Amino acid sequence: MIAMPRLWRALRQLFHQMTGMLFFCLAAFGAFAALGQWRNPAARWVAWLGIGYALLMVGFGVAALRDAHRLR
Repeated sequence: MIAMPRLWRALRQLFHQMTGMLFFCLAAFGAFAALGQWRNPAARWVAWLGIGYALLMVGFGVAALRDAHRLR
């Protein structure tokens, strides 16, 4: 019975780490999309949306990994 809290903590930590890495992958996709739009002068404003999205996903990723570290 003593192993259940440890297992639950480990699963929660793994969940937060996986979520953080997923957010970093989404940030990379947003950054690459922004780079593609930046080359088109008529659609530069769309690139700023991609940059904002990427920064938001990086923030979420950092928060998720910080929560995973806090569970130790």
